[in-house]
Order: sequence, then C-alpha cells, then structure tokens
Amino acid sequence: MKKIGVGIQLYTLRDDCARDFKGTIEAVSRMGYEGVELAGNPGLPASEVKKMLADNNLKVAGNHSPIDDLQNRLNQVIDYNLEAGNRRIVCPWLPEEFQKKGADGYREAARILDEVGARLKEKGFSLSYHNHSFEFNGKEDGKYYLDILFETASPDHLKSELDTYWVQHGGCDPVQYILNYSGRIELLHIKDMLNDANRSFAEIGAGILHWEGIFQAASQAGIDWYLVEQDVCPGPPIESARKSLEFLREQGLV
Repeated sequence: MKKIGVGIQLYTLRDDCARDFKGTIEAVSRMGYEGVELAGNPGLPASEVKKMLADNNLKVAGNHSPIDDLQNRLNQVIDYNLEAGNRRIVCPWLPEEFQKKGADGYREAARILDEVGARLKEKGFSLSYHNHSFEFNGKEDGKYYLDILFETASPDHLKSELDTYWVQHGGCDPVQYILNYSGRIELLHIKDMLNDANRSFAEIGAGILHWEGIFQAASQAGIDWYLVEQDVCPGPPIESARKSLEFLREQGLV
C-alpha cells in the first residue's frame, strides 16, 4: 500500500505567509510536513517559490486556481505552475452565479471544468474540485449537487479534492464520500470540527470527525496527499498546524 504524503494547505497560514513567506516555509519544514498546497500565487515568481520549497525539502502537492482564471487565463495558470513544479490544479469553489442556478448551475460548471481538465491533461496536469458544504444544500432526483457536478464531468478530466470538514458540515459522512469517490480523489483536505453551536474549525484529532475511519478509507481510495487545513484557528495558526501534525504523527502517518 502506497505512502500518502502529509502536507499543509497554506491558506491555513495565510497571514504568516503574507508577512514572511520564506520564514513560514522554513517553519513548516522544521516541524515535519512533507509538502504544501499553494493557495494561488503567493506574490512571488514561480521559480523563487520552487527554489524555496526545494531548499526546505518540501514538495508542492497542488495549487488553487479560481474558475475564472481557469476559463480566461489558463495559459498563465499553466505557465506559473509548470515553473513552480506543480502538476495538480484545484478549483477551490464555485461563485454564487453557479450556485443560485441549482442543479443546472452545477452542470454548467461541470462542463466548463471538464473542458478545462481535458486541456490541462494534455499538458500533463490534473484538475480537481474542492467542495464546501453549499454543494449539499440541494438535491435533484435524490442526488446532491456535488454528485451532479462529478457525474456530469468525466473522471478523466475532473478529480476531487474532498474536504472532510465540509462534508460533515453538509450533513454527510466523510468516510462514505471517500469510498464513493475512490480512485478519483488525489488530494484530501483534513480538518476537524468542534461539537459546539458554531461547528468551529479544530485541529485534527480535537473534534468529532471519525479519523480512524477516514484514514482507513483514504488508504483504500488511492489518495496521494493528506492536506491539513484550518480556516480559522483559536490562537497562532502555526501552533494549530503543529498540533494537527503531532496527531498525524501519533497515528503513524508521518
């Protein structure tokens, strides 16, 4: 069974990155992460980002790019990621213009992403879609909008970057969704949820998600990377990143 990489989505450390990208990358490496997922262009030349990661023995697991850029500036997206050494592109969400159309909006988005994914595949890239919980806000013929999106697009052209927290937030079981999309998930966003009124974000292992089941399902599903992400942290985000990694280390995943 292949080893799944353990990285961090740099959106978690966005404020740290904005202040000192190089220092943040060095801190991520020192604590033991194996890679990072970029949250778009950090405001640095791609060659500089690539060198910085290589100097710190970090791999680039993926990079987020909005659907507008994928539609209208795809050549620039390709050029930047080629130079940065990244081959996994992720559409991080769908704008409201798609969401408000219901199932038809998700089919429309899926057709766009399918076409973009086909073009990216020709260049040696993969394209994934990262879910939130709004894709679980409605159904058509018993199928959630998220499932309609993936059913409409070819699995050859559109993969899943499944987010465990948001699946749980949407009222579904992350374990079952990992199994449902086995073979189609390259990147798994792992984040936890507190059992409070706000369903607050939490460090991995500090909340209510069923991690034993998630890790077991992930090991069966052909996932390449676990990516720690915490949208909001109770204290310094770098400390939350450290706590999540320690939990993963205790599980023998690092």
